Formats: sequence, structure tokens, C-alpha cells
Amino acid sequence: MAKKPQTAPDARHYDIVLAPHITEKSTMLSEANAVVFRVAPKASKPEIKAAIEALFNVKVTNVNTIVSKGKTKRWKGKPYQRSDMKKAIVTLAEGQSIDITEGVRG
Repeated sequence: MAKKPQTAPDARHYDIVLAPHITEKSTMLSEANAVVFRVAPKASKPEIKAAIEALFNVKVTNVNTIVSKGKTKRWKGKPYQRSDMKKAIVTLAEGQSIDITEGVRG
């Protein structure tokens, strides 16, 4: 099987993947070889897959996305609205891993 040439990171890749999303639930997903990222609201699954593969030099097998709608909260009696957030659960190929605590290659 021929190895696919890796594309170099592009500026738009940094606009698609915003940050790792580190929670207790996302840490449990890492046992299943999955990593959770906050992504741009307009990003599609193929764009997310291409960005992760270019930025972290890994093989992505699956991308699932979730849009969390912002909740209405109150702080000191005044209401405010949390921002909407799109998350991507990226499943990596067997043997691949991403250390989200290290810097992104560029």
C-alpha cells in the first residue's frame, strides 16, 4: 500500500481547528483512540479531517461533529448568553496518537 503524501499545513487549517477540548469525557475518549477539538462553526467534516491530518501528521478514520447551543445563564442577577460551540470528535487510525499538550507543527 503506497503511503499518501502529507499536505503541508495551510493558514486555513489553523482557522478550522481552533483548540483541543479537554474535559473528563474527552479524556475517556482518548482510550478509544479519539481526540476532541473545538472547530469553526462553518467547518465541514472533510475540511476537519484534512486539517487534522495536515497539522498533526496523523491518519484520521472518522470525524463526528456536535453543535452545542449556548445556554442562557445569569451572573449577579443579569442574564447573558453563552456562545454556540462546534466540537469535532476525531477518531485516529490504529497506532496513531496526538499529544495535545505539545505544540502544533508548522
